[in-house]
Amino acid sequence: MKALALFSGGLDSALAIKIIKDQGIEVIALNFVSHFFGGKNEKAENMAKQLGVQLEYVNFTSSHTEILKNPVHGRGKNMNPCIDCHALMFKTAGDLMEKFGASFIISGEVLGQRPMSQNYQALEKVKAMSPGLENLIVRPLSAKLLPESEPERLGWVDREKLLDIQGRSRKTQMELMDKFGIVDYPTPGGGCLLTDPGYSKRLRILEEDGFLEDEHSNLFHLLKIGRFFRFEKGKYLIVGREQEDNLKIDEFKTYGSLFIRGKEVPGPHMVGFGELSEEEINFALNLFSRYSKVKGNSELTFLMNGEDVTIPAVNFEALNEEIAKYQITM
Repeated sequence: MKALALFSGGLDSALAIKIIKDQGIEVIALNFVSHFFGGKNEKAENMAKQLGVQLEYVNFTSSHTEILKNPVHGRGKNMNPCIDCHALMFKTAGDLMEKFGASFIISGEVLGQRPMSQNYQALEKVKAMSPGLENLIVRPLSAKLLPESEPERLGWVDREKLLDIQGRSRKTQMELMDKFGIVDYPTPGGGCLLTDPGYSKRLRILEEDGFLEDEHSNLFHLLKIGRFFRFEKGKYLIVGREQEDNLKIDEFKTYGSLFIRGKEVPGPHMVGFGELSEEEINFALNLFSRYSKVKGNSELTFLMNGEDVTIPAVNFEALNEEIAKYQITM
């Protein structure tokens, strides 16, 4: 008997796997990868190793972006289409059942843990949106509070060994993990950028401008970095705050219409997107001067699209007004 598990690498999904695996069922952990969460990471791999389960990464970026644009059940407080997202995960896992020889699917969802996506009605909606899988979904952490699934009814899974956890507290989960001897697990918390208010604020700008499409996914990733400026529709500037930001921005230096980095004076790396006007390019140049490591120089030399550029010192007071006009703060 095999089961597929929706696996983030976090506390709840790990505990759900442990409970099912201890019933003698082989579990294959599926870590879903989109532009906004998941992907090869130490957290998921360390937890899979502790649990002794096979870890598979499932890339569903394109289909996830599609549901993000117009989720049937709407979004949460931010850009998160949680109900539709969970249903898509189950559907994708269902499509993989034959490949892995699995008979059912499990998840670490807890009744009442999240007000929008994990109330009783929401969990039932997710089942209803998973044709053919409605009775093959087991939620081990709250199973005793939910209708009996087919794996339980048929005796594949012992319902008496499943749990009745509900609510937002994770005290019970932590106590059980300690009991099982699994002590190296991440602090509970959301791993999806779409639940982050600051990131969602930036992403809504792309949506308003018509760029919430998979073909513009580089912009999704650039929004995670440093400072974000919007001049007008489809014209953006991303500016590094620190060295780590600069290194990430370098990965996109050939993507936009403008790339700026320091030459003689350390400063922020920048990527501009869209057909920027001369005024907007000058703003970017002056912004480099504003945020550069060395202040008070009469002029600065740096690289713009690979060529040397030298500019005089800027009027910081006037520039600050422009920053307030264009910057989309987190």
